[in-house]
Amino acid sequence: MSEVVNAGFPLLTATAVLPAVGAIATAAVPAARRTVAKWLALLFSLATLVLAAIVLVRFEPDGDRYQLTESHAWIKDFGVRYELGVDGIGVVMVALTALLIPFVIVAGWHDADPQETGSKRWRPTQGFFALILMVEAMVILSFEATDVFLFYILFEAMLIPMYFLIGGFGDRAHAGTDEHAAAQRTYAAVKFLLYNLVGGLIMLAAVIGLYVVAGSFSLSEIAEARASGRLEMATTTERLLFLGFFFAFAVKAPLWPLHTWLPNAMGEATAPVAVLITAVVDKVGTFAMLRFCLQLFPEASSWATPVVITLALVSIVYGALLAVGQRDIKRLIAYASISHFGFIILGIFAMTSQGQSGATLYMVNHGLSTAALMLVAGFLISRRGSRLIADYGGVQKVAPVLAGTFLIGGLATLSLPGLAPFVSEFLVLVGTFSAYPVAGIIATSGIVLAALYTLVLYQRTMTGPVKTEVSAMPDLKARELAVVAPLIALLLFLGVFPKPLTDIVNPAVQHTMSDVQKQDPRPDVEAAK
Repeated sequence: MSEVVNAGFPLLTATAVLPAVGAIATAAVPAARRTVAKWLALLFSLATLVLAAIVLVRFEPDGDRYQLTESHAWIKDFGVRYELGVDGIGVVMVALTALLIPFVIVAGWHDADPQETGSKRWRPTQGFFALILMVEAMVILSFEATDVFLFYILFEAMLIPMYFLIGGFGDRAHAGTDEHAAAQRTYAAVKFLLYNLVGGLIMLAAVIGLYVVAGSFSLSEIAEARASGRLEMATTTERLLFLGFFFAFAVKAPLWPLHTWLPNAMGEATAPVAVLITAVVDKVGTFAMLRFCLQLFPEASSWATPVVITLALVSIVYGALLAVGQRDIKRLIAYASISHFGFIILGIFAMTSQGQSGATLYMVNHGLSTAALMLVAGFLISRRGSRLIADYGGVQKVAPVLAGTFLIGGLATLSLPGLAPFVSEFLVLVGTFSAYPVAGIIATSGIVLAALYTLVLYQRTMTGPVKTEVSAMPDLKARELAVVAPLIALLLFLGVFPKPLTDIVNPAVQHTMSDVQKQDPRPDVEAAK
């Protein structure tokens, strides 16, 4: 292979380097110039969004599988290359990440401002925004990496800034003393780190095993070797390697029973950081299942399908049931996300084109809907100073715009027809039912439970008599509307016209179906001619 595959402008590298440079520049701003740091971070995130939009426009859905490729020698002695490329799934995930980060920054505009809390002070504002940009850089590059070792480095490295964002910049609306709040944040951050590190260490063993078997870390080289018959994995070897990769991705996803770090992390983090966790970082896990598990280990993926589908169904029902019983608004949204990730993984391993297209769309639409709901919930919590559902009531009478946007975000979460998540959830259920009817029927219970926890949450917080503590609550301000309005507009647009996304995603899904040598089940009744 040549030292450089793409001699043109390294567009994919630029989409990751730009936020990384922004992180360094933001961190270097003097402590007294907090506002400058905020604007600098926002400008770099917007510039990254422009580059991501250019990547999306230049991508040709019917062209080569991996486009805008870059390949440079990195560690020659071990065959490691700096190798990038995007397919239809990767390019929409890059776009989603670049789209959400500016909203995260604007929503968290005051979340890291210095504030006296007893003898404690919040960490410097510059660090908060620099860490967000660094996470963006690593996540974008992980969606672009086509070298397994490069992906692994990014998969693990993104844990470091996330650890500090959770542990160092926690939610201020915390019941209890400052010391108790700090202890809870530390516990959540350490739990997040340990769970993901264990998954990463197991994956590292599998990455080394893959190199021993294949002699390469390059996805394209391994695929070419398998297609030509030069590489044949023993059945047991392939299954063990699959399990090593899948375990790490299931922790990140998160899939039951490896999910328990998520409610703690989302509950203790600020609302924008909670969005960063579930709408951006966690998507690396489900994305990697499509790109690495199915492509590298097709036989093992088919072998594991019954178990993975069972675990996905447990996640759907278990997450929804626990969401129904939550008293904490943010933990409710966290358990709802566990249920939604169950739908995504169910669609991936249904091994049908509808299921995998739906799963990919679900990754995008869940990112938008969860961002809308969690950020509005954050605005609500910051006004009242409490995350407990019981501390609210009658908010719609004093802050109707806040209540209305909260309702739309909730309706999107329960996949109401006309909003974007409905299309993806419908495709997942259709794709699952055509291959596994019983699993499809069980999964539909998640829809009923989603309606229950969403509408009960709205009823208890927004309707009824106005509680004294919320009687003077202000409505959404211009900055907050600038965050929520575009997300709601996208949910509505993609709910009635998902074609721009499906046109990009479907060819990539067909490639994945070819990898695992699967075809859609034929209908029992042929259509009339």
